[in-house]
Amino acid sequence: MIKNVVLDISNVLVDYDPVEYLVGKGIDVPTIKRIVKASVLSPYWEAFERSDLTEEEAMKAFVSLDPEIEDALYKAYADISGMLSMRSYAVNWVKELKSEGYNVYYLSNYSKKAYDECPESLEFTKYTDGGLLSYAERLTKPDPKFYRRLIDRYGIIPNESLFIDDSEENVEVAKNLGFKGHLFKSYEEAKEFIKKEK
Repeated sequence: MIKNVVLDISNVLVDYDPVEYLVGKGIDVPTIKRIVKASVLSPYWEAFERSDLTEEEAMKAFVSLDPEIEDALYKAYADISGMLSMRSYAVNWVKELKSEGYNVYYLSNYSKKAYDECPESLEFTKYTDGGLLSYAERLTKPDPKFYRRLIDRYGIIPNESLFIDDSEENVEVAKNLGFKGHLFKSYEEAKEFIKKEK
């Protein structure tokens, strides 16, 4: 029986589309692809999300991968307000799950910069039973230690819990730890899946 629902944040409860956001900053698409490759897709990104690198250190690391776009990289990340925005259903979904008797938690890779500059994206968290963000815990998914910290912090029993994430790798790690896992495709589809698991 499922008693706990653990939700990822980005692309589950929050929209995260750096390409669309950077187009809005007036950066052309070819440059955006290089920005994303040098930052989000780089080996330095997870280190940034778990606070192993300061913002300044991360920016220098990103620039080192593509020095020709240094100015564009700094323009892209000077202020990321609005890059992450809470989905319209997020608060209601958490409230619905709570009303159905589930404990609701979150487990997400989230940088300190995102936390500080996009606070409205996390409005739903006040309705949950708790959760962990990577920057504060110095851990990121898919490291099993991050999941275990959530388990230990809140006394969660994995085989009584459903883990929902848009990353197949992250879901597989949860399953290996005893969670029921579900790959997020849409809000409606996830709701139907939970209903069937009752």
